Amino acid sequence: EKAIKKIKADVPADKLKGFVLDLRLNPGGLLDQAINVSDAFLERGEVVSTRGRNADETRRFNAGPGDLTDGKPVVVLVNGGSASASEIVAGALQDLKRATVVGTRSFGKGSVQTIIPLGESGALRLTTALYYTPSGKSIQGTGITPDIKVEQPLPPELQGKVRAEGESSLKGHIQGAAETDEGSGSAAYVPPETKDDLQLNYAMDLLHGTKTDPSFPASPDKAAAAVKN
Repeated sequence: EKAIKKIKADVPADKLKGFVLDLRLNPGGLLDQAINVSDAFLERGEVVSTRGRNADETRRFNAGPGDLTDGKPVVVLVNGGSASASEIVAGALQDLKRATVVGTRSFGKGSVQTIIPLGESGALRLTTALYYTPSGKSIQGTGITPDIKVEQPLPPELQGKVRAEGESSLKGHIQGAAETDEGSGSAAYVPPETKDDLQLNYAMDLLHGTKTDPSFPASPDKAAAAVKN
């Protein structure tokens, strides 16, 4: 929220073309943080739901009124290093047609862990639910598929060293409801130099109008057709 307000204060409204939210190499964080970040870009709508074994265990989390970005176009960048809370944000903004997601498929960590204390000797971590995007898609083992796939080539010195792994490739992982043989994840690499960053430069080109795509800009007015009631 503070970052958005600072950008709006520093950049004149007629010069501000939109926002790029870079979630690459972001392993996630707390659920409430993901909800707050999503809420900053949304006027309304469900951000995420958690679903357990039983229907009465479903919890839904919604955005409050007030889009801090005033409806400006948004591009979200993801890659194989985007996981958990960052996937919640990307999935919410994509499903609600508030942002165009660019990059490669995210990691696919969509499980909710509950910590049960075991006296003074330790604790037990149990998976008690799974995260679902507003349209009802499970993140677990599937990840977020970008609207526009933009691959970032690995430099020669990293080829063979950076593997495209995701949640679905982990031994003993919990299989997601929509998981397929294609799995989740992709290479998790971001170049240190902006000039070499194909994904970021593609996002900037979209905002400046030098590249076009049917999925950009995203239109929240179309979200009702994509999101289940």
